[in-house]
Amino acid sequence: MADWLSREQRSRNMASIRSKGNATTERAFVALLRKARISGWRKHINLPGKPDFIFKKKSLAIFIDGCFWHGCPLCYRLPEDNRPYWRKKVLSNRLRDRRNSRRLRTKGWKVLRFWEHSFRDQNGRDKVVLKLTKAMRTAKLEMN
Repeated sequence: MADWLSREQRSRNMASIRSKGNATTERAFVALLRKARISGWRKHINLPGKPDFIFKKKSLAIFIDGCFWHGCPLCYRLPEDNRPYWRKKVLSNRLRDRRNSRRLRTKGWKVLRFWEHSFRDQNGRDKVVLKLTKAMRTAKLEMN
């Protein structure tokens, strides 16, 4: 389906949209960390890709990817309007994510990515904690 707005109108609309960040998901992750008594994390440190959280002592970077913006294989639905734009946008986001993860790994960081939907139910939250604690254990062993 072709876009019903002119190129200029679409550009103005898109330029006026300001991100609210992923504050809700980040708060859910912080609550999860506190409940699991996991400490030592920091938020928004200036590293490639700007990870949402890091554990500096473990060289562990964590990204929480929004299901829409990063094209979650379970949740993402391509919008009906302006499909070519959205295909390109999500693909470029995913390529950028891979590039940034690779850059962090070459600098010695372990990278974990969690989907936004992982925080919606207890089972998902349990899996996040399990994956995180396992990564932290292996990071600890690698440092010794």
